[in-house]
Amino acid sequence: LQNVRINPSSMAFNMWKDIPVPFYLTVHLFEVKNPKEILQGAKPVVTQRGPYVYREYKYKTNITFHDNGTVSYLEYRQLFFRPDLSNGTEDDYIVMPNIMMLGAAVMMENLPSFVKLLLSGALAGLKQEAFMNRTVGEIMWGYDDPLLDTINALVPGLIPFKGKFGIFVEFNNTNSGLFTVNTGMKNISEVHMVDSWNGLKKLNYWRSDECNMINGTAGELWPPFMSPTSLEFYSPDACRSMTLVYEQSGEFKGVPTYRFVAPKTLFANGTDYPPNEGFCPCRQSGIQNVSTCRLNAPMFISHPHFYNADPTLVDAVEGLHPSREEHALFLDVHPMTGIPMNCSIKLQLSQYLKQVSGIIQTGNIKPVVLPLVWFAESGYIDGSVLTQFYTNLVLIPSVLDYLQYIFLGLSVPLIISAAVLMMMSQRPAEEKSPRDPATQSTPPQPSETTPLLQDTGTPSQDTAEA
Repeated sequence: LQNVRINPSSMAFNMWKDIPVPFYLTVHLFEVKNPKEILQGAKPVVTQRGPYVYREYKYKTNITFHDNGTVSYLEYRQLFFRPDLSNGTEDDYIVMPNIMMLGAAVMMENLPSFVKLLLSGALAGLKQEAFMNRTVGEIMWGYDDPLLDTINALVPGLIPFKGKFGIFVEFNNTNSGLFTVNTGMKNISEVHMVDSWNGLKKLNYWRSDECNMINGTAGELWPPFMSPTSLEFYSPDACRSMTLVYEQSGEFKGVPTYRFVAPKTLFANGTDYPPNEGFCPCRQSGIQNVSTCRLNAPMFISHPHFYNADPTLVDAVEGLHPSREEHALFLDVHPMTGIPMNCSIKLQLSQYLKQVSGIIQTGNIKPVVLPLVWFAESGYIDGSVLTQFYTNLVLIPSVLDYLQYIFLGLSVPLIISAAVLMMMSQRPAEEKSPRDPATQSTPPQPSETTPLLQDTGTPSQDTAEA
């Protein structure tokens, strides 16, 4: 237990501070194959491109211990492209929705018509179209777009950020916010549990207290002695706490594990699962509206390819093939220590598109939730870390367990042998000890010729006279 706590003197501290497990970010982009037809009202056709794989490094800084048994830190991540593991390069060109333009159009739908006409004219002047053809690197890490300044000039604060625009522009060389978690020094059952995030005890994104709760850990480690029920963690990327449920027990390279998976209710809408009502406004089950934590842009998260979602979402886009094997997330955790042995967290980001009157660039797009990208953060313990883990937590306890039975088995014949020796040592002693005179001989039994009143121990009268 001492080694599970967050303490500079504990064996697991360096592992917690600089995670030695190799993590990989695997990215798939959805290329639009019929952009012109979509503008005329056709069903979108997409094809999956990639994977584009990045080696992910995580490390903690600004580590500060507090008197109340908590510790605060910032965790940074750095991503490095791995062409040897990828199917393509960051120079690949891909046709995708013009995320900023179409997002701004939906966000401005209820504004006065003259504002939308001004935007439409500005878009025409900037030669902005509903779909764009850009490189993977630009889509991922950002590109300079004059549209950003134009939108903020027309509607100040509509998109309150500056610089490059990209799907993962805030994902690399950045931190995930200031976490304060329990060290377990006062209560081991609370180790790694989040106390606050960015100084907040609860979020302010959602419409209910339950949905705004910050539950569980930061998603890296859990308290020891886990039960096969559920686990919770807070995800800044998803803007919410997430609960996974126990599926089965198993092993990872000889180490016993509990597997936790996402329940079907994770992204269910408020109608199908009332506790999720606070995440609304909702659409079909299986997607979650994250506009309130994404600058009010019409964005949704879900499982990849709308796995476990309402079938109408899959039917609305041609080219999607949801699969449990490919798209379900999981966590394999060692229950005694709460350390993940193998994990793969998979999420999809989609955008709501539609025709917006007054903005001619939106054409006749029929309302659709169109997948943009899905990604997986995956990692597993291997190499020297796995060897040390297996030796200390599996091999040595097993050896000690076997030795216990061996010693028990050896003790039985030893006890029997000792008992036999004791019995044998007592028997000769009895044979050598003098007997009681009263037991030296047995008095003769009376017979037909022996007087019944004769005292065998007293001389007869005749003998005495003689």
